[in-house]
Amino acid sequence: MYVGRFVVVAPDRAAYRVSSRSFPDRRVVERDGTLTVAPTPDAPETDNPYVSYNCVRIADGGTHAVVGNGSHVDPIVEKLELGYPPRDALVEPLLALDYEKDDYDTPRIAGVVSESDDADDADVADDAGAYVGIVRRDALLVHAVEEPTLVATYEKDRPEAVALEADEPTVMAREVYEFAFEHPVCSAAVARTGDGKGYEMGFFNGD
Repeated sequence: MYVGRFVVVAPDRAAYRVSSRSFPDRRVVERDGTLTVAPTPDAPETDNPYVSYNCVRIADGGTHAVVGNGSHVDPIVEKLELGYPPRDALVEPLLALDYEKDDYDTPRIAGVVSESDDADDADVADDAGAYVGIVRRDALLVHAVEEPTLVATYEKDRPEAVALEADEPTVMAREVYEFAFEHPVCSAAVARTGDGKGYEMGFFNGD
């Protein structure tokens, strides 16, 4: 089954995989603490605006992690750093940017994982938690996450529970790369550190 690009979001970690039939010559690279999907050095030139983008970013000094399949990742980070609650920070850019205006009306997908230093404080606890979202041509869906949850651009375009065993980012990136969906290209992942203070990232570009 070809599901296109997908995210998997859990309460303490998240991952993203590029699956592509049209633009397979891509990889994940790390640039100043951000993971970016970019063409490989030998990729054909293209003016497609959806080929390269930041796919994993850390926000607000390590309080939040964001994953996604396009340029909406950056405004989600900006909203979080302005103090928006995670759900609102996810919803507003998805609604504003809408699905991608390509030949397939490709949905935008994203996830936010957030932590709180004081889960006993109700006001602060509202800023914690994990959410996954998708904006399609016909719907905007945002779900709170209590278990690993997948949403993809095609076929599996509603959030659904999925098995995710790994919790170390590089291993997790390889695990989602090896999910039984067609045309894997590259993958990235992020997880809370062992002490719960901040996040660490990893990626996998195939063997």
